[in-house]
Amino acid sequence: MKLKLTYIFIFILTNSLLAQIELTTKVSKNKLGVNQRLRVEFTVNKQGADHFSPPSFNGFEVVGGPSQSVNQSWINGKVTYSQSYSYIIAPKRKGSLTISGATIEYRGQIIKSNPVTVAVVDAIELPKDPNDPDYIANQNVHLEVMVSNTNPYLGEGIYVEYRLYFSNNVAISDFDIKELPKFEGFWNQDIKIEEIVVKNGKFQGEDYRYFTIRKAVLIPQKSGKLALEPLSSDLIIGVPTGRGDFFGNPITRNIRKNFKTFKKTIRVKPLPLEGKPADFNGAVGDFDMKLTTSKEQLKANESTQLKIVVSGKGNLKLFEIPKVVTPQELEVYTPEHKENLKISLSGTKGLRGEVFDSYTVVPQFKGKYKIPPVSFSYFNPKDKKYHSIVSDNVFVNVTEGKELVTNSDADQYQQATDGVNKKVVTSNKSFRYIQSTTQLNSLDVEDFYKSNLFYVLLFLPFLAIPVAIVIGKKQKERANDLIGNRTRKADKLARKYLSQAKKLLGNKEAFYIALEKALHNYLKAKLQIETSEISKERITELLSSKGVDKEVSNKFIAVLDDCDFARYAPVTDVMMEEEYHKAKEVITKIDKQL
Repeated sequence: MKLKLTYIFIFILTNSLLAQIELTTKVSKNKLGVNQRLRVEFTVNKQGADHFSPPSFNGFEVVGGPSQSVNQSWINGKVTYSQSYSYIIAPKRKGSLTISGATIEYRGQIIKSNPVTVAVVDAIELPKDPNDPDYIANQNVHLEVMVSNTNPYLGEGIYVEYRLYFSNNVAISDFDIKELPKFEGFWNQDIKIEEIVVKNGKFQGEDYRYFTIRKAVLIPQKSGKLALEPLSSDLIIGVPTGRGDFFGNPITRNIRKNFKTFKKTIRVKPLPLEGKPADFNGAVGDFDMKLTTSKEQLKANESTQLKIVVSGKGNLKLFEIPKVVTPQELEVYTPEHKENLKISLSGTKGLRGEVFDSYTVVPQFKGKYKIPPVSFSYFNPKDKKYHSIVSDNVFVNVTEGKELVTNSDADQYQQATDGVNKKVVTSNKSFRYIQSTTQLNSLDVEDFYKSNLFYVLLFLPFLAIPVAIVIGKKQKERANDLIGNRTRKADKLARKYLSQAKKLLGNKEAFYIALEKALHNYLKAKLQIETSEISKERITELLSSKGVDKEVSNKFIAVLDDCDFARYAPVTDVMMEEEYHKAKEVITKIDKQL
């Protein structure tokens, strides 16, 4: 029994020691031309391994190596160790070639590395100078657009991310976006990038670093082929010069180079006609719908809030909520529309949250009233089917108030009085309201002709002539004051569009929604376009084409950005009032320039 336990202990100990050692194979690139070279590196992570044996390199010719390097470090008391064996090899033919694993001996055990497959393609044109900075930048830096779905349904949201990949051979010190895609045919919402974070990843099978420079959620507004225009950016790239300093560290040189993404085509599928409900109004996603009331029992002239809510994930900003129909005996006010939406920082979950209409209902008569059910339909891209939701019955019970006289009640009352002989009783006082005598007084009125009032009215038109001349001159001066007229007109227009937002000062969410709508409604009236459906960059471009200064356009976009940001951040009443005055000022300036 003791012997068995000893064997088990030795077996577990041996496996644990072996599990800690690794021999890995890495290549400098997974795809190369038949006239290019490849660097292969075999790395062991344990000290004490020896008798290294390289693979046979079938299909390749070894043109350099092996070279060895050892790396050992102590961090927070933890020791790390690695020993590498590097080879430079050249492919002999095209095709998919496999580099088999190398072996090394560790404490009597043979450890083997992983095999790696590389693709060898036709010969490519090599530069005359392989140390040319422009060539090095092109080989080691790539600007790519990542799309979550290139074949969505009409109205289905997709996530777009623009990434900058760069290898360990170069460094990126700065970037400047020169041209943004317009996203024509899409409703779009940018996702704010708080800070640039460099991550490790793969590009075409090779190890790269990358960071995100822009990301957005797009919802296609029409079917067919839609193009994502390229994004252009200027980069400051540190490239190696091929020389080293006194200590052997490579010397780099900074160059400025422009990169562009490739044009991407999104093929948008139309929504199926089969099974499409009659009440479908464009909702695409995964939703739920509820109809509720704040009070089910109340008195006449008291109010209750009737609320219809659509929640879930999808194109929540791009369809109308079903209307609620109430009995005519209930007094119902125009509904208040609200949105509580958010986009995750990753953007992969798309637009989610809830939109709702809130109706204020004030009953006038006693009784129990039934609110008819509401139907809502949507298309779910996951199961490719239409779904319909019908709300539960909602009742409003009015316990106190005036009785409602129905038509049937009036008919019963009429029938009860028909055919009944009524005796009319008269008295001596029945006609006492008829006056039988009168008393007349003489009316002595002064003659209007040649009276004081007569002369005042006679000369009043002559007195009004100089007054009219003075007023006319003032009006002419005012009409010739073009700058003053523009300012007054623009200020009046700004107050008109911002009146609703001013009423909601102090109510953060409602205020910023009203302020954003006011800005979009103003541009809609001036530019005759639905500005809520285009990007902020496109708004800037349209304003510029109309002669609006870039500084003023930037202020307008800044107010829109503040509206988006303030919904999810703490805001004071003073900040809201400042935002209101900013919006008023920018509308006034834009209107003067337009």
